[in-house]
Amino acid sequence: MLNFSTYGQTYEQLENTIKKISQLSLIEDSLSDFIVLLEKVEYPKGHILIKAGRVERSVYFIEKGIARAYLDKDDKEITFWFGSESDILLSYNSFFVSQPGYESIELLEDSVLYKISNDILQNLYNNNLQLANWGRKLVESELIKTEERFISRQFKTAAERYKDFINSQPAILQRVQLRHIASYLGISQVTLSRIRADIR
Repeated sequence: MLNFSTYGQTYEQLENTIKKISQLSLIEDSLSDFIVLLEKVEYPKGHILIKAGRVERSVYFIEKGIARAYLDKDDKEITFWFGSESDILLSYNSFFVSQPGYESIELLEDSVLYKISNDILQNLYNNNLQLANWGRKLVESELIKTEERFISRQFKTAAERYKDFINSQPAILQRVQLRHIASYLGISQVTLSRIRADIR
């Protein structure tokens, strides 16, 4: 649980942070029930927060930092997602069916996160309809983003995917290595450099 004196953060500051992170409204009592069960954690750049092949027991919210999700295939890392402030980090397989996840999630900056276990979260959902609806909407939002990434990867050119990326995630472009962006777009770093040169 959170110890506000330890982290030097008032309840009101934390409440505002969680509202921003969740991006979905909660009535005061439900928000309070949720906040008091969060654990604030800090990890350095390069930390592997979630490892493929394991059942991840927690969900994380990013307060500060940036992360990427990737798969290991044929000794090559394939990045398929980036997250930054206000995003949620979880293993879909672990969260929905309690099975080992297929993805690893690496922190690309020193990061500050809020953590809550799946078991505690599910118990909250079972006992608080407002929180259950909030959780459903949060996951729906993440699934829509996943579908949008899939459609983009299947039907748009590399240049179109890059333009979409810089329009939707301009801050990430300045904070992530080009090799990770190239992997995310499904192209080589050489092709990415050529696209960037053509757009300038």
